[in-house]
Amino acid sequence: QVQLVESGGGLVQPGGSLRLSCAASGFTFSNSIMRWYRQAPGKERVFLAAIGSVGTTNYADSVKGRFTISRDNAKNTVYLQMNSLKPEDTAVYYCNRFPSYWGQGTQVTVSS
Repeated sequence: QVQLVESGGGLVQPGGSLRLSCAASGFTFSNSIMRWYRQAPGKERVFLAAIGSVGTTNYADSVKGRFTISRDNAKNTVYLQMNSLKPEDTAVYYCNRFPSYWGQGTQVTVSS
């Protein structure tokens, strides 16, 4: 059974940083493509970042240069390091195993 559990969300000031974690189980993590998405109030869920089995990464334009996706295969965990946060980054952040497995999400609020 695939399970993805996000953590690390919370309240942060504009310009601040936060690191999200996604603990994975129920599948062979090391050969899986992992992704991060987010959904802001009143908007659709959008792609943020992806990481492949050999560490190749891909980012949405909105987060390039600010967010970094990484993985630790020994811990079956994928991370999203978020820097220079903006109020428009406020959303529920979701972990995904390609193509269609999702976690429950973790809330990130960027506000002064």
